[in-house]
Order: sequence, then structure tokens, then C-alpha cells
Amino acid sequence: MVVYRNAQNTHRPTKSSLTLVIKVGTSSICDEKTHYPLLGNLSRIVETILELKRQGHRVVLVTSAAVGTGLRRLNLNEKPKKLAAVQAIAAVGQGRLMSMYDDLFGQFNQPVAQILLTRNDLADRSQYLNAVNCLEELLDMGVVPIVNENDSISVTEIKFGDNDTLSAITAGMVKADYLFLMTDVDCLYTDNPRSNPNARPVLVCDDIDALREEITVTTPGTSLGTGGMVTKLVAADLATAAGVTTCIARGSTPENIMPIIAPGDKKTPPHTRFVAKPNPLIDRKWWILHGLHTAGTIEIETSAAKEITKSAARQGTAGASLFVDAVAKVEGNFVEHQAVRLVVRHTPEQGGETAMVAKGIVNYSAAEIVRIMHARSSNIVDDLGYKDADCIIHRDNMATSL
Repeated sequence: MVVYRNAQNTHRPTKSSLTLVIKVGTSSICDEKTHYPLLGNLSRIVETILELKRQGHRVVLVTSAAVGTGLRRLNLNEKPKKLAAVQAIAAVGQGRLMSMYDDLFGQFNQPVAQILLTRNDLADRSQYLNAVNCLEELLDMGVVPIVNENDSISVTEIKFGDNDTLSAITAGMVKADYLFLMTDVDCLYTDNPRSNPNARPVLVCDDIDALREEITVTTPGTSLGTGGMVTKLVAADLATAAGVTTCIARGSTPENIMPIIAPGDKKTPPHTRFVAKPNPLIDRKWWILHGLHTAGTIEIETSAAKEITKSAARQGTAGASLFVDAVAKVEGNFVEHQAVRLVVRHTPEQGGETAMVAKGIVNYSAAEIVRIMHARSSNIVDDLGYKDADCIIHRDNMATSL
């Protein structure tokens, strides 16, 4: 059972100094109709972060609203559909947004830093580690990193999709203790409480897959934002896999974060707590699963899937490498050293659909794998005229999703 009426204050870190990632959505920063900044909300967010830092915690702020702020600056009424126009508006708004944060934090002599990311920035392992090191150095300096997606250059292939996902990946990068997804309701409900009076609050969840079957989350978010409760469930799934306790709370009352993280405080404000996984993914496996763009799909045999997932309980480590004789189908035009999904097809009695079992970095391109599959010889050198590796994906470059 994943829905509880009486949430117990358990499964929380007991360290005196915590690393917190706070994600603030567009609806908490900009008025949806006028696009004017909600300075009262912004001030409370800033004051909350300053109090958390005074208590000795390290805080990263993930912020939305570059587009909303840009619309106000350019006196536009609604977000255009043309990608280049949205990117231009985001470029205008990002500078204005950081100026507001710098002014508010500057009243208390608190330095801030702007970090703009796309998924492409994290696709290369060295760039990923550089981003991690930069964030860690800023936190060690006492700076508040302010992270946003680089909407001015992002396209579909390299976008995180929404800042909920970005905040979860950021939380994994800094090995956060908590991720707070601030929204316009107190917590997650089994249905929309505005339209269904029988909707129940979800206060504690330790099984997100089971939760998805019990609730209805179809709200797409505001006209300015890109998220909604669906994206928050995805973010919670990503963050808890990295060992990060994730909370959904009301963005207009960010001061509620203090009692939520306070040790021994049983009278916490309403919020939804997603319990962190007891065996989180190690850094490299996390990067493969969530830092890399998925360039294609390889369908594998059921026996190979069982071998690969044999060691899944041990921090996502693959139990075996993937060899060509276990490949059933190749989809996409990926090249070597890109990441692909590994899926297995269920039997007709189970619905016949595919399910993802792992993600890994390939040693050969899609065309090369197909050529090896269709060749009569079992020798890669004979098939291609060369051999870069014995296997399609080595177990060290593979992370299971189970």
C-alpha cells in the first residue's frame, strides 16, 4: 500500500548538514496571466534558502520562468509556438530572472551563480564530471547555484523536457539528501482535488510504480510551465533511484521545508514524501541511465535479459555483457559510443509489449550490429573486417533499470 493518511517522519537523513535541491516552478515565480513576477513568493524562497544556509545546510536552487519573465519584458501576451521565438524569449528572460535573484540575495550579501545546462552537456563523461565538480566547488564556497535549462539553445533531442527532470538529475549530481519539488498544491493527491472532492492525499510513497496504478495524474501544468504531476512522479523516480528523498510541497510556503527536514519533528506540514531507495545507483551507472541521451533501442532475447539483470539488486550493476547472438532487433540510427535502451518483448499472454531492462553505451553502430547479425560467420572480424570489441555493450558500460 502506498497511500497513507498519517505520514510518519521516517526514512530521513540524520546528518546535521544536509545538501538540498529546491525546484521552483513557473507558477511560483510568474503570474500565469500577466507574467509579472510574484515578488512575495520569490522573497520567501530567498529567505528560506538563507535560513537553511544559516542552519549549516547546502542549497541548490533549480528555477523555471525564463520564458515567462521574457514575455513580460517584451510585453507579449502568450508563448509563441515557433521554437526560435521561444528560444529568443528565453534568452531575454534568463538575464532578467537572474537579475531578480541576484538583487534579492544581494540584499543579504549572499553570492549566487548561474548554471545553464542541456542534456548534451552531460552526455560526455568528462563534461558531466566538470559540471559535478563546479557545483561542488560553488557549494563549498558558500555560493547558491541557480540552475536552469539552457532554453536558448535546447532542442528536443537535448532537452531534459522539464525542470522537474533537471532538478532530479541535479540532485543526483550533487548527491543531495533531499529534493523539494515546489508546486501549487500541498502534496500529491489520488486525483485532482479541485474537481474531485474524494481525492485523497498521498503522504508517503516507497513504491512509485504501484502508486501510478492508484492515482490519476493528467494535469499538464500551467500555460507557461512544461510540467505537472506526471513529470514530478518521473523526477521522484529518478531522484530516489540516486538515494535522494524527494518531497512535493507548496511553493508559496517554502518555509515549510524547515520542519520537514528537522530531525524528530513529528508535526510536519502536509507534503508528499518519496522514500529514497536503500541501494542507490553508483555515480557512473546513474550517469549512463539519466545523463546520456538515448539514441536508439536494441531488443534482446529473454535469456539475455535475465543474465543482464541478475545483479540488478547491487546498485544497478549488469550481470553480463551483451553479445550479438542475444540481439533480436535494432531500432534507430545510433553510432558507436552512444547510449541505447535494451528492451525485452513480453509473451503474447503478457500483452506482447516491450519493457526496458537496461541502458548502455554501444561499441558498434546500428548498421554494424545489423550487419553482424545477418552475417553467416560468428567472427566479428570476418563480418566487418575489423573488431573494436568482443561484445556489443560491456557490462561496465551498462546500467539496469530494474
